Amino acid sequence: MNLDTSPLQTPFDLKQLSLRNRLAVAPMTRVTATPDGLPTATMQRYYQRFAQGGFGLVITEGSFIDEAWSQTYENQPGMASDDQAQAWRPLTAQLQASGTRSIAQLQHAGALSQFNRYRPGQTIAPSAVPPRGLQMPFYRGEGAYPIPRAITQEEMADVVAHFGSAAARAVGLAGFDGVEIHGANGYLLDQFLTAHTNLRTDRWGGALPQRLEAAVATIQAVRAAVGADVPVGIRVSQGKVNDFGHKWAEGEQGAETIFGTLADAGVDYIHLTEFEAWQPAFGAEGPSLVQLARRFAPGLTIIANGGLHDADRALQLLAHGADLIALGRGALSNPDWPRKLEQGLPMKAFDRSILGPIADIKASELAAA
Repeated sequence: MNLDTSPLQTPFDLKQLSLRNRLAVAPMTRVTATPDGLPTATMQRYYQRFAQGGFGLVITEGSFIDEAWSQTYENQPGMASDDQAQAWRPLTAQLQASGTRSIAQLQHAGALSQFNRYRPGQTIAPSAVPPRGLQMPFYRGEGAYPIPRAITQEEMADVVAHFGSAAARAVGLAGFDGVEIHGANGYLLDQFLTAHTNLRTDRWGGALPQRLEAAVATIQAVRAAVGADVPVGIRVSQGKVNDFGHKWAEGEQGAETIFGTLADAGVDYIHLTEFEAWQPAFGAEGPSLVQLARRFAPGLTIIANGGLHDADRALQLLAHGADLIALGRGALSNPDWPRKLEQGLPMKAFDRSILGPIADIKASELAAA
């Protein structure tokens, strides 16, 4: 490799977290927890490979936040109870002992729940709008999504509170260094952001600033729960798992509103995920979403994710204004991606069988590491 990859290898401070490099593992749903939401020894081995491989930061797969409506997939881990949170502690301690920091992603499925042991076959969402697309079979889903029921004001207050209590457990009991709110990919907070899935006329719906109220209230609850010193971030995307090509209808003006509002709400970082993060955000030309985030939220840390397993693309996104690069497919194929980069070793191509027929963590995957 003839590229100067040293910018990816420089340390970075995320609030009070000192990261050894600019490389993070992106959150990836692996449905390998116990049926009651406890992380497993297999998950611990899976995550430890990334620490041993040199990643400075690991952002875990989304954990559901309550024993009500938030669970998204069968065998998804939870942060809804003290038992679930405490079961994360050996994993986070092992990562930290290896010099890798860890952030817990917190998730509410909303209308895109494919399995919920607490409310079987039922979903809630901003409005009773049938979700586009079909459930994902590699997460044990089949057929159309259920038509959700519109969430009540009281239930929305519970959602916000549960994000806060889950964040407190993640830091206080599970031992994570920070928390990330899942506001991307078509899940609940993204459903509030999106005009065609949010038809409400109360404080949670209407024009774009009102549709952002759910994210703002959640950020404020999480910040209050973890305090001023703990890093709090939010993941944001245009595309959704059930609506891959979706773009923000308001274009760059909407991006200004979204990024400015999230910054004002008190997050420390925005984690942007796009299929190809270097591409123009809107149309065939123009700035990438990372460039827009840097323009409209200049004081925040920006994490870029999306097709950045090629080092030249990762470097391009640093030049666009990203501070950290989060790898998904690249990390799955090469849990030692940072070590290989440093030593100039070839990277393995992504093997799609890792995520099929079910996207759980496989023994062959761990053996190959």
